[in-house]
Amino acid sequence: MLGIPRHYSHFVFGVIQSGLTSLIAAGIASLPADGAMLFVRHWMVSWLIAWAAMLPVVLLAAPAIRAFSLRLTRDEGSRPA
Repeated sequence: MLGIPRHYSHFVFGVIQSGLTSLIAAGIASLPADGAMLFVRHWMVSWLIAWAAMLPVVLLAAPAIRAFSLRLTRDEGSRPA
């Protein structure tokens, strides 16, 4: 493995998550392209643009989303109030 220190795992997660999500979304958006080569070219260009846009959003929003999701949920062993 790369040996990246664990305290950077938030950033590694954000890079992987935003890359995968934007790859899938760009592929779906590129489906109307005519021909395989046009599809692949359109998909890759769309993906790079989408990833560049989503990476900072994911890295900045993830802590807030995590905190919000923790407020909306409870531990398995906790009893409801």
